Amino acid sequence: MRTLTAPCRFEETIKHSRFIAHAAPVSSQADTLAFFETVADPGATHNCWAWRVDGVHRFNDDGEPAGTAGRPILSVLEGRRLDRLMVVVTRHYGGIKLGVGGLARAYSGCAAKCLDGAELAEIQKRLAFNLAADYAWADVIHRLLAEYGARKLGESPAGDGLGLRVEIGESRFEPLC
Repeated sequence: MRTLTAPCRFEETIKHSRFIAHAAPVSSQADTLAFFETVADPGATHNCWAWRVDGVHRFNDDGEPAGTAGRPILSVLEGRRLDRLMVVVTRHYGGIKLGVGGLARAYSGCAAKCLDGAELAEIQKRLAFNLAADYAWADVIHRLLAEYGARKLGESPAGDGLGLRVEIGESRFEPLC
């Protein structure tokens, strides 16, 4: 599976309707809501979207006929084996009806063209583990975790020392140990 390394945007006009696609990496459902709120245009006719995060997916047609917008956007993500991203396609209606097939092609096409120009990276599987050590080792441990690209998820006292909950890329776990 792959994901975006940075947000991207694409715009096109189809039969006088303006379609604007925004895509961005996300890591949670909360991220999808935040991204949607930043790119959705309240003045647009429709703000249709799809997202995938760790295999879970959602999509929305935002008033377009059922199955003509959100599902085609999601199909692009699935077809390209993309995860941890969201695509929002905004439509400003231009006065000409596109029909069911035309809408599906417009939404999926706009999403695909947006992603065509995007930089992608393989999603690295991450492992979480607990670590306990004397406080005397705290500086060394924090330096090593940073050096190996680990992320501290939590910290708490552990007996006479320090307890850490850490997440690290699977490929970096064994060399760290």
